Amino acid sequence: MSLPQLILHLVAEYGLILCVAHVFGRLAVRLGQPSVVGMMVAGVFLGPSAFGQFAPSLQAWCFPAETLQILQWGAQLGVGLYLFCTGLEFDLSLIAQRTRAASVVSLAGIAVPFLLAWPLAGWLADYPDVFPAHVSSWQQVVFLGAAIAITAFPMLVWIVRERGLSGTPMGVLAITAGAVDDAFAWCFLALVVSSLSGDASHVVLAVSGALALAVFARHYGRATLAPLTDAVERMGSVGAFHVLLTAVVLAAFLGFSEWIGLHAVFGGFVCGLCLPRGRLTEWLRGKLDPVVGPLLLPLFFTFSGLSTRLDLVLSSEGLTLFGLVLLASVLGKGFACWGAARLVGMDNRSALGIGALMNARGLMELILLGIGLRAGIVGPLLFSVLVLMAIVTTFAATPLFNWLGPRGETKD
Repeated sequence: MSLPQLILHLVAEYGLILCVAHVFGRLAVRLGQPSVVGMMVAGVFLGPSAFGQFAPSLQAWCFPAETLQILQWGAQLGVGLYLFCTGLEFDLSLIAQRTRAASVVSLAGIAVPFLLAWPLAGWLADYPDVFPAHVSSWQQVVFLGAAIAITAFPMLVWIVRERGLSGTPMGVLAITAGAVDDAFAWCFLALVVSSLSGDASHVVLAVSGALALAVFARHYGRATLAPLTDAVERMGSVGAFHVLLTAVVLAAFLGFSEWIGLHAVFGGFVCGLCLPRGRLTEWLRGKLDPVVGPLLLPLFFTFSGLSTRLDLVLSSEGLTLFGLVLLASVLGKGFACWGAARLVGMDNRSALGIGALMNARGLMELILLGIGLRAGIVGPLLFSVLVLMAIVTTFAATPLFNWLGPRGETKD
């Protein structure tokens, strides 16, 4: 394919992705779901599981091998900026408001998934296309535990804000516990990815680097970046120089995260956390939110969907595997976090709402699975099973929350 042909094909491919994502997003909204849920399904639809089944030749022509690397770059850019925006929205002061309760709920949401991942990984050892041969038993357990424990944090925030629960005990608890669980899940994933090299120094670098990022974000990040935001406040507007400096800072976070063995998306999230709130962060959110979600995230969902093979799941063994993974996921997050919330004194409806929210995986699960697939941790069958689990638990989160969750909680 010549360069002009490649460019024309990429433009057409991008147009197809946006159109399908928009249609599925609108359908999701009509069903009472966030549009991002529809985009997730659209990505799977464009892959071999649906489009490839009905029109394999046309699907192969629409997504030739020559464009996949460029599609992956666009996907990583989209998800990196999305997590940067997520970091911009997260309020670190919330963590201090419900420390004890959030600690109990987040501990349950991490410990129980890993306890369930242990026997589940042993049972999966007999299945082909689940884990490659070079992945050890402990790596299988840790990866499965992280995949079950992760939470759809951006979607959780969206539901809490939409329902007007941002300042309530339940809302603060859900957001805080979700953020803590995701942080631990990412750290465990980094441990597995770095350990695949067989070099202990890579593991030490990843763990120490992650701790350094966490300490910097919690105690020094905003003070370090305050001069940048203070300059914007003094001028009363955001100039091109401020945008350039922000891009340099973001690139530094992304580069450091990649260098220590974590995925670059970690750095994007931490950078968003560290920027002091004010005119600059409001401007960034106003400019990035309308672009990243509708225009860049569909690239990520499509790239994930091209690696998803639901036909592998539609067999007796695949369906059994999916049923067990879904059961472990619901028990490990939904029921575990409901029980922990009840343990710290929440009423039953609020605790059920916590469980429904924490049980969704969404985009965060797809990012984790994409990293695992590229690193050679997970095989095609388990990858497809976990993608389907992410879609099912995410799709169920909103109706379950509306049905089981609190009816009229008020702010403190």
